[in-house]
Amino acid sequence: MKKITLNKYEKIAIKYLIEDLQAATLPGTTLSNVLNTLELRDKAVSNITLEFLKRRKLLALYVYAKKECSLAEYLSSAELEQKNRRLIIEKEALKEKLRQTKLKEEAAIRQQAAIEKQRAYDNNPKNIARAKQLKLRNKYNLSYFIESHYFQNLMKILHNLDKGCRLSESEIIWLNIDGKEYFTDELRARFHNNEADFYATEFRNKKDPWLAVNASSHYRKCAKSKVADLILNTIKVSNLKNIKLKSAIYTTHGGVKRDLHKAKEAIFLGEKAHKLTMQDFRPCTLLGAVHMETGNYNIGQEWYTKAIENGFSEKSMDYELKNIFMRAKQSNKESLRNYLLKIDSERYSWVRKKTWD
Repeated sequence: MKKITLNKYEKIAIKYLIEDLQAATLPGTTLSNVLNTLELRDKAVSNITLEFLKRRKLLALYVYAKKECSLAEYLSSAELEQKNRRLIIEKEALKEKLRQTKLKEEAAIRQQAAIEKQRAYDNNPKNIARAKQLKLRNKYNLSYFIESHYFQNLMKILHNLDKGCRLSESEIIWLNIDGKEYFTDELRARFHNNEADFYATEFRNKKDPWLAVNASSHYRKCAKSKVADLILNTIKVSNLKNIKLKSAIYTTHGGVKRDLHKAKEAIFLGEKAHKLTMQDFRPCTLLGAVHMETGNYNIGQEWYTKAIENGFSEKSMDYELKNIFMRAKQSNKESLRNYLLKIDSERYSWVRKKTWD
């Protein structure tokens, strides 16, 4: 163990029995300077210094500095003063300890009271219902303000959808018209998921391929195209006789393959559907979209033109092109932007917006 070496100030402070006062052990302080003067005995202690000792209640040192007692007499008095100082410090320490203990006890009481208050709040049926309601709203991104006259109807819809129930026709209409601002992406996905599950169950029970088409269409709208792919793969289309049904299955399956980024398979299925129902715009829009996404813009535009000839609206086509543009990678986005501006710079002026990048 390393031996602690005392400096000269500490040694002098110990000699005069005031080492318990930190100022006595440090150089440059008034107290250490007084002790140094007493040790050297080269000059008298000033009146200012004597007043300092008096204020600090170092009465033994005060008397000794005035040369009114011997060193032995001083040490006897100084020992009593030091004991009193240490006793005072011990009492203050005990007092502070008791104060801290009391503060901790009071804090513990307040914390326990807060816990009990929170427990009572949490166990209150109204608060439980309110908490569940808030959790449900957050789940479907509906934490913002809801108009009071819409609240009850919307919450009923949320509860039903969350339980996996289907909505009534009137509820669907309400969500798409009056309550459209509350028809969030999360809520829409849940709606389509419930519809898809219903039609998928019906398909398994009744084996009607139209039900598989309906289920797959809804699965696509809730990001479950892989599930739709599995369902459609179970159907032997070659065994079907209904041309429209076969075309619908090929078109829907092509859309699923498009979602899964299997462009070649999507094109193959889209072309098979078109050969069956050449007057139907749906296979055409599928092929138009896939070719646009893969950079075959001229071919894609030709398919969209055929779709319009078969009843697809130009407004709907522009809407699809905007969605394709928004989802495109940056490199593909630039080439598609140039292509659309070349076709009609005024009609497709929206591609210039930097917000799309």
